[in-house]
Amino acid sequence: MNAHNIRFCGETLTLLPSGALHWASRELLAVADLHIGKSERIARRSGTLLPPYDADETLARLAVDVNALRPEIVLCLGDSFDDLAAAGALSGTIRTKVSQLQASRQWIWLEGNHDPGPAQLGGSHQNEFRLGPFAFRHIAKIGADPGEISGHFHPKARIRGTSRPCFMVDEARLILPAYGCYTGGLDWTASALRDLFSRNAMAYLTGAQVLPAPVPNAD
Repeated sequence: MNAHNIRFCGETLTLLPSGALHWASRELLAVADLHIGKSERIARRSGTLLPPYDADETLARLAVDVNALRPEIVLCLGDSFDDLAAAGALSGTIRTKVSQLQASRQWIWLEGNHDPGPAQLGGSHQNEFRLGPFAFRHIAKIGADPGEISGHFHPKARIRGTSRPCFMVDEARLILPAYGCYTGGLDWTASALRDLFSRNAMAYLTGAQVLPAPVPNAD
């Protein structure tokens, strides 16, 4: 799968080319920022029409990871839906696809700033989720204990004129890239993101193969 293993807070985690995180010893798959229903939300709020295939494409990519790894737990780290109205507007076909992915496993939706309440789409809804040394949440907390895993920022690395979604990690914190299509990104050097990490933070670029790169420091 051209993935990359890292050691984080005493555990081995696998960073997948898709942007998902696999914790094999706990049979857990984590994804962040699916933003399902973004095309519907944009059309509803602005009248701008985008091809309405974002949910299909995002769930198809997720199905590849789920079917390959067969996790017992799937953990969605918030902003799984572009807003709660978009979740309510999902077609029966999309709801069936979600239900099929949820079958025979624990499925947890974490609260995000875009989806601050239950979406009534199966699984359980929680504000945060703790397991082993890790605290999973949507938005990183200043001063959080080591072992925080989150999303929200949609980090992107820019190297030699190219931009790719990336994981960012240091000794205490790990932030996942956005998993959904139609999601933008925040440059890895932006202070709102870079200031969360120590000077020796690493990025792991997604794509055909996960590639490590040191995160640039401010001058």
